[in-house]
Amino acid sequence: MKTAYVFPGQGAQFVGMGQDLYNLNDETKALFEKANDILGFRITDIMFTGTDDQLKQTNVTQPAIFLHSVILAKALGDQFKPDMVAGHSLGEFSALVSAGALSFEDGLKLVAQRANAMQRACEIEPSTMAAILGLEDAVVEEICSKVDDVVVAANYNCPGQLVISGSISGVDKACALLTEAGAKRALKLNVGGAFHSPLMEPAKVELQAAIEAVEIKTPICPIYQNVDATSYTDAETIKKNLIAQLTGAVRWTQTVQNMLLDGAEAFVEVGPGNVLQGLVKKVNRQVQTSAASIAE
Repeated sequence: MKTAYVFPGQGAQFVGMGQDLYNLNDETKALFEKANDILGFRITDIMFTGTDDQLKQTNVTQPAIFLHSVILAKALGDQFKPDMVAGHSLGEFSALVSAGALSFEDGLKLVAQRANAMQRACEIEPSTMAAILGLEDAVVEEICSKVDDVVVAANYNCPGQLVISGSISGVDKACALLTEAGAKRALKLNVGGAFHSPLMEPAKVELQAAIEAVEIKTPICPIYQNVDATSYTDAETIKKNLIAQLTGAVRWTQTVQNMLLDGAEAFVEVGPGNVLQGLVKKVNRQVQTSAASIAE
């Protein structure tokens, strides 16, 4: 049976996350402490006992989810035997580290740089995202293309759930048109800005040099990347897709569909929460899903 391991992105965080992993053994504790040193602040304090608001800051959220996912994958030891991996947005970095393509240190540094670059890009122009429920992807794409402000399809989460991203006026106009077109809901999200849209171009430029300079090895299994939902093992292509990911869409629906076509029968979510298990089930009700957990 082929098993796909999937890694969540921003939004899966909760206060107390990772405390059990920290206390698991000396190796996991050392990785968390190394992360505190690399980041230059005690992210563990915020993860374990901080407030929701502290944890919601992009520069905390992204490394926190990455650490939870990557350290959990390491703690699985021999249990971690992926036939394929994928990550939702930020989760792509967790997937690359867990699949041996990127070192823990380099992965964490890139995630921290990515979070800060995205934060800065958000400050340049007020922007937002909205979840559109109950419409075909093609309808959402077509309506977004007719709006005269910046607004694009950004996260293809599952059939009937597509997140759009862009300027505040662009998203507002699109939401009104999409509601008219029969969307069950057009719900603006509580996010810092227009992730996975052209408005992230400054972040892409900022991060490009860092990604190009980092060493990426051949992963232990194919990684399905967000920008085109296709599997790769070639280091240079993986880098190119990581750079494109900041302004490109997260094609999660298509990723799950392609993993299923390639023989995935079980999906294991590695990280906080269970968001991806729910999205996988909405693509295919029959497939087996579970959360990675450490045997006591």
